[in-house]
Amino acid sequence: MRTFLFALAFTVSLNTLPASADELPLPESVWKGIEATPQNGLPDGRIAVSTNTRGEKVAAWYGSPTTRYRHGILGDAVEAGALHVEYRNGRRHTLQLPESQVFEDRTPRIVDLDGDGRPEIVTIRSYRNAGASVAIFGVRNNQLVELASTEAIGRSNRWLNIAGIWDYAGRGSMQIAYVETPHIGGTLHFVVWSGDKLRPIASTYGTSNHEIGSRAQDLSADLDYDKDGQMDIVVPSADRGALRVFGFSHGKLSELETVSLPSPVARRGDTDEASKAGCVHFELKNGTTFALCRP
Repeated sequence: MRTFLFALAFTVSLNTLPASADELPLPESVWKGIEATPQNGLPDGRIAVSTNTRGEKVAAWYGSPTTRYRHGILGDAVEAGALHVEYRNGRRHTLQLPESQVFEDRTPRIVDLDGDGRPEIVTIRSYRNAGASVAIFGVRNNQLVELASTEAIGRSNRWLNIAGIWDYAGRGSMQIAYVETPHIGGTLHFVVWSGDKLRPIASTYGTSNHEIGSRAQDLSADLDYDKDGQMDIVVPSADRGALRVFGFSHGKLSELETVSLPSPVARRGDTDEASKAGCVHFELKNGTTFALCRP
């Protein structure tokens, strides 16, 4: 059963908050979906805003821009040194990373991973000497703390990109899907939260969900392709010249379909809500849009 918090990510580009915004609550306009650049936020960042099952709204965004990790995988060398979480009532929490780490990401993902009604924040956190990892954070005992993470890739300037968050395996709890090293023979991993670890349950080679230097991270989609009532995931091939559909059956991961494309994938052309109609759309490098629909 899906326990995802309903989330909307708003592009931060239109308004700039006043200089003292680190102390002030987010303006009402943000909660209404009007775009705003948070003070000391990433210049190309987004604010994620979600509503939980009790109707409580929460926002998350990256702040404290820094150039201490000069990888530039998302188009520039500016990454984030802090994570901010704010509730609708104005209560704000901030987590500042040590100098050896950055958030190599644009938008945090707000999701209730364990179904307890409290939001977790899923991020891409990179180490100067060990590369990227998936890290989840949450507010516990009135503090924003790290809850779990994967092992870092193991080398500096090695990155990963989140592909999706859903109960793909039908286990009754969420899995995080991500592509490790999407630019050099990417591997699609599925991990589950267990204690202070994100434990792998399946993986497959030869995928990519990002073009190096691009700010577009949304090159994958969720779709119940085989109509079995369980969500599958659509991820581009390693050269982004095909769409690969993966799903679980009886706990085992398999490839359901590979669809060749006339041009490499550039970005998603819709949202996950569109998958309910049985099709997902991708914008291609040649300027056209490709629709992948359930057979």
